[in-house]
Amino acid sequence: MKIAMLSPIAWRTPPRSYGPWERVVSLITEGLVEEGIEVTLFATADSITKGKLQAVVPRPYEEDKDLDPKVCECLHISEVFEHADEFDLIHNHFDFLPLTYAALVKTPVLTTIHGFSDKKILPVYQKYDDMCHYVSISEADRSPKIHYEATVYHGIDIENFTFNGKPNDYLLFLGRIHQDKGVKEAIDIALQAGKKLIIAGIIQDEKYYEDKVAPYVDGQRIEYVGIAGPHERDLLMRNAVGFLHPIYFNEPFGLSVVEANACGTPVIAFPKGSMKEIIKNGRNGFLVDGVAEAVHAVHRLSSLSRKTCRAEVEKRFSSERMVKDYIRVYKKILAGNEDDRMGGAR
Repeated sequence: MKIAMLSPIAWRTPPRSYGPWERVVSLITEGLVEEGIEVTLFATADSITKGKLQAVVPRPYEEDKDLDPKVCECLHISEVFEHADEFDLIHNHFDFLPLTYAALVKTPVLTTIHGFSDKKILPVYQKYDDMCHYVSISEADRSPKIHYEATVYHGIDIENFTFNGKPNDYLLFLGRIHQDKGVKEAIDIALQAGKKLIIAGIIQDEKYYEDKVAPYVDGQRIEYVGIAGPHERDLLMRNAVGFLHPIYFNEPFGLSVVEANACGTPVIAFPKGSMKEIIKNGRNGFLVDGVAEAVHAVHRLSSLSRKTCRAEVEKRFSSERMVKDYIRVYKKILAGNEDDRMGGAR
């Protein structure tokens, strides 16, 4: 089996710090290689893989503002499809744009839909629904207007997240600094609960940060530490008494939630999107409606077992499980493709 793995190029694969899609692509790629599958990773030239790396874009365009994102994307995507006949399957993690190439090649295209950034992109998925294959990353993120091969939950590299049964007495918010992620609500929860809050993540909305977050950052009760790389993420998560995720959008998955649990840290989240699938209320966290309930949940964190939080991740969200799920999807698609060539119907 020869797989072409199409990664985004906003960040390196794997990312140095931020880059959730690239992180998932790396875990899938390396896991497939470990399973003896031949994988060519199409990513930025500074990416790292045990498979074969093929690149036309030298660096991530988010790290080099001299690069034009659209030009990079065109060169990157076309490179994959111009080599399509060298592969049994193309696994696309680049959102909807590569679908527009699918009708030009015979190689089957599988797209992991990492979330619908806007309902306006759905017509592209609908147009290619009968010739491409889709995987959702949660049941909550499925659209009734297209068909799916499977739901494959993301997995994480559990061994890189350190379990800690005796955390420090602070709460953690780690994610994009944006209204959707509820950073201001996390601040309100911490202040009302009388707990220190550490905030880490990329500032995606500068005005929101300046108006809603910065006024509360005093370095004592509320501390902003910037973007956290892999080592810093582990350190922050394992030492937190609780992880706050008061989101205001339908989260397609939530890698940071699973990563926090892997360190033994329970999560307090608003029940939007995939949260009901990831968080088992009263087991590895609390699902709450609003700030007041979240404050109450903070005072109940000690009732949860940090070992149970870790065990949930080991059972449900390992990278090994994710890779095996994708191999099953690949085999299903390739078996159907063979039937088509022999005159059968998909």
